[in-house]
Amino acid sequence: MKKDEKYEKLRELLKSQSWPAVHMFKFIIPAVNKQIALLSSKFSADAVKTQKQSSNGKYISITVREVMLDADSIIERYKDLESIEGIISL
Repeated sequence: MKKDEKYEKLRELLKSQSWPAVHMFKFIIPAVNKQIALLSSKFSADAVKTQKQSSNGKYISITVREVMLDADSIIERYKDLESIEGIISL
């Protein structure tokens, strides 16, 4: 699946919501402080962030809940986060 297709499917799923709304972002990234800090810096101070380390300690699961204004702002956030090395968006 191409990136553009993925985002178009997401946009279609998000169309039915009323905005603004709280959106839950989920990521898995390598347990590297620089990458964790970079991911955290992409969200506002009001966002609720939780972390859980993998059993072997190599990865961290991060969940972020933040109020988003519309579907396009969510897609732009995902595109912005693609620059973080090793990130997996769920």
